[in-house]
Order: sequence, then structure tokens, then C-alpha cells
Amino acid sequence: MAGRIKGRVSAAFKMHGLLLRSNATVYLVEVLESVAELELEDAIERIVDAVEKQPLKCNMIEQSMVEAAVQECSQTCDETMEHVFNIIGAFDVPRFIYNPERKKFLPLAMTEHSAPRLFGTAKDKAELFRERYTIMQQRTHRHELFTPPVTGSNPDETRNKFQLKTIETLLGNTAKMGEIIVLGMITQLKEGKYFLEDPTGTIQLDLSKHQFHSGLYTESCFVLTEGWYEDGVFHVNAFGFPPTEPSTVTRNYYGNINFFGGPSATSVKSSAKLKQLEGENEDAMFAFISDVWLDQVEVLEKLHMMFSGYSAMPPTCFIFCGNFSSAPYGKNQIKSLKESLKALADMICEYPNIHKNSRFVFVPGPEDPGPGCILPRPPIADFITEEFRQRVPFSVFATNPCRIQYCTQEIIIVREDMVNKMCRNCIRFPSSNLDIPNHFVKTIISQGHLTPLPLYVSPVYWAYDYALRVYPVPDMIVFADKYDPFNIVLTDCICINPGSFPRSGFSFKVYYPSNRTVEDSKLQSL
Repeated sequence: MAGRIKGRVSAAFKMHGLLLRSNATVYLVEVLESVAELELEDAIERIVDAVEKQPLKCNMIEQSMVEAAVQECSQTCDETMEHVFNIIGAFDVPRFIYNPERKKFLPLAMTEHSAPRLFGTAKDKAELFRERYTIMQQRTHRHELFTPPVTGSNPDETRNKFQLKTIETLLGNTAKMGEIIVLGMITQLKEGKYFLEDPTGTIQLDLSKHQFHSGLYTESCFVLTEGWYEDGVFHVNAFGFPPTEPSTVTRNYYGNINFFGGPSATSVKSSAKLKQLEGENEDAMFAFISDVWLDQVEVLEKLHMMFSGYSAMPPTCFIFCGNFSSAPYGKNQIKSLKESLKALADMICEYPNIHKNSRFVFVPGPEDPGPGCILPRPPIADFITEEFRQRVPFSVFATNPCRIQYCTQEIIIVREDMVNKMCRNCIRFPSSNLDIPNHFVKTIISQGHLTPLPLYVSPVYWAYDYALRVYPVPDMIVFADKYDPFNIVLTDCICINPGSFPRSGFSFKVYYPSNRTVEDSKLQSL
């Protein structure tokens, strides 16, 4: 029995390019002897995954590394109630770097010297775009159109395959290459002239005969560019976004790594217990309201009406997005906001059922008190919210963006007026104006990022750009935008915009995680 386990353990580690020290093998055999035969393969795979998440300097695995991996796996099996509902701040999102040699995402070991800083270095700015490019490159290479043809396959299938080229290949090739496809970022290095850029170089684009596929194409977007190269210029026939990929496909390649964040050491997607709990709790619901102007009497009246309606069956969570003031500037803004929050706390306390059973999450808007409009944005300052948090204990003032993990579902919430920003900065505005939400959602999912715009249009803290990633694709993205409300499903991801609460006639969205449905709601005048 021990010899058979030893062979399976050694084979599993060798499959991942890892070698075990003899004492590490003996330790693992002792641990796995008590595991049932049917569960042995999964147990070994979990341990290998846990080892690979550690910062490895070579492929030789010591006993201490294996012990740490076994301890981590034993903790993940003990899923407590704290794994059911978690709010994850942008500055707590784990950072993973793609390793092209090992074809895996590896966690970045956060030492005192490597921890990201708000005021990043030039290296952080370069890494920001390089990491975005790498994520899209590995995703594109896996797509069926770009995988190498199998030997002996149908000639028709081979003809439908494409090969990605780098800009370096174009610049270094004097012979005529015909039609080629390049993955790169659109930039405007000279006024009025667009270039394509990747880690190997830049090349000028001729857009006179180009055709755009659906989406909002702006500077700093990564695109698949089809065309031909001649006389130092890439003549573009067509622009398209990198292919999207459902979360299930991504996890098939990278296992149960917890990209999303939260207390669980591995992805909650792999938890059968949480999945069962999610299906059983049919009453769970989330209410999303944006532009909650607490200084407006009419808004407070509508919130009173909402709480009254939900008092018998309180939602699991109310997610209030800013701005929390209709008049965002002035010397009295902070004082006014503190008084408004006090009035909201009074109102919540009027409904004991909601006060006791519902959670409240507050996501700051671009004009709320705080450090400007750079993302990710910290929560509203404690001295403003202290009294409210004391009176409403189940309240969290979150970052922007923030994440919510409920059972096995992953939800990203961002409060930013991105639709108008992207439309204003398009290289070419889409011909179908009515379809703007679809173009917008496709752009965000394809780019794998919440703000795929030039940094001077939508600034981000360079070292924390990874906190704005949308990869792997979550179950839901809430774009709290002042644009008209929408509800779109793409790549198994529900993308909603509740719209501006006061401007849209007091409309909001309600989400039911047990059956993954979204309900449009509106508060009618009495």
C-alpha cells in the first residue's frame, strides 16, 4: 500500500516538473495512508496545487514546503460559516503573475520590499501594461482559432487556424508576409497617428481601410489586428478584441487557485458544501442602488418606502453606491454627509428586522470625500462613518471597486461613469448607438479589466492595477454608472447597471443568487 502511494505521489509531482526530497515523500505517504482510495487522486492534486502556490526557487521540494501545503489543504476542508459571505477590499485582492515557462499563475510573494505602494515607480507603470498583455496573450493562444493544428487533422480545419505574430517579427522581416494577425495595444505616440505596441516594439498603423468588430475601441485597449506590413507601416484590414473565456474554462487550466480573494485558501467554486448552501437559501437577495443622494429629501423618502416594503423579508445585503451627496463640493460637505448618514441610521433602526438581518455595503463614488478620482479608491474616512457603524453593526464602508463572495458566487462592484468616458475616447464610435451597453460590456470582458482607458483619462494607482482585473471572469459585475440601466449576460457573467437612483425614476436592481436572476425594480410615487 505504502509503495503504491509513493509511486502515485512521485508521478503526480513529476507531471508538474517537481521533484520530492526523500523525507518529503515519506511524510506525504504517512499523511495519505489514511485517505480513502477514491479520494486519493484529488488529495494529491490539492497538495501539488498548494505547493505550486508557494514561492519556489527551484523544482526540488523540501519537507517543510509539503508540510505547509498539507496544513493549508486541511484548513480548506474545514469550511466554516465565515466562507459564506465576504466583502473583499481592492487592496486585499491577491496578486498573481503569469509564468510563461511553467504556464501557470503564481502568487507574488509580498515581502516588505516588494509590497505595492500607492506612489508607484516607473517599473510599476511598465509592469501594469505588460501584465495586461500577458493575460490576454495566454488566453488568446488557448483559443481554438490560435492553437496549432493537430498532426493528421482535416485540411479544412488547418486552413481555419491563425498564428499570432509579434511586432518584432514584422520589424525584422524583409520578405513580404501576406495577411498576419498581431496582438497589441493601441497608442497614439504622435498626434493624429496611431501605433500598435507590444513588449517587443511599436509599429505605425494605417487605418484608412480598417473594419471594426463590435466593441468600444479606445487608446490603451489591446486588440487583435489583421492586415499586412509594408514600408514600415502596418495596413489594418480589421480590428477585433481578444477572445473571451468563461470562468469554467480558465479554472480547467489553472485548478482551484483563489484569484478572487477572501478567507478561503482555494477557490470557493470547488466547494460542494457552499454550492449546496447556495441552492438551498432561495430567499437570499442583493439590492443594488447607485447615486444614493442622502442629502435629498425625496431620496430618503424613497429609501423609507423601500425599507417598509422589505421589512417582512429583508434582503441579504443592500449595496449602496455613491455619490452620497447631490452637491459634492464645498466646506460643509463632510458635515452634511455625517448628518445624512445619521438620518439613514435612524431610518434603518425603525425596521428591527432589516437592522438585525441585512448587511449594508457602501461603495464611494467619484465625488465623495476622499483622495480624488484615482482607482482603486479607499473607503470613506472612518471619522465620517464612525457613528453610523456603531448604530448599524452589519455595515461595511468598502473600497471602489470592491468584491463580494457569497457561497460560490463572485461579484465585482465598481462605481465609475465608464460608459460615457469610453464613448468619448473611441477611435471610431460604433454605428449602432442603441447597442452601446453591449459594446461596453464586450470591451470590459475582452480586456479583462474594469478601466481599459489611457491613464490620463482614467487614472489608476500603477502598483494596484491588478485589483481592477476581471480575470477569471466573475459571476457578476455591477457597473454603478449614471448611464441608463441595463442587464446583459456575456461569457456566463451577468453584467448589470442599476442606473442613477434619482435620475432614473428611482429604479434599482435586485439579484437572486440561488437561481442567478436579476429583477428590475422601481419605486413608484404614492
